[in-house]
Amino acid sequence: MVKTIRVSEEYHEWLTAHKDEGETMEEALRRMTRGPSPDDVAGLLTDAEAETAKAAVEDLRGRDEDRLSAAKEAFEGDDG
Repeated sequence: MVKTIRVSEEYHEWLTAHKDEGETMEEALRRMTRGPSPDDVAGLLTDAEAETAKAAVEDLRGRDEDRLSAAKEAFEGDDG
């Protein structure tokens, strides 16, 4: 569901000026307000869904670490 909010023209201009390139207004507002609060999302997932999500995050972190290690090796490797 999408909701529309009203803001003044001045605030809209300010927000647009502080938005990162490629960022949507929602993403900018979330970044600037650090939302949503953990209390707002508590209980949205079952314990099983939460464990699946945690495992997916750990898997992604592992892939990032592997790619970082490979990049470091490529740069540090064969200096001649």
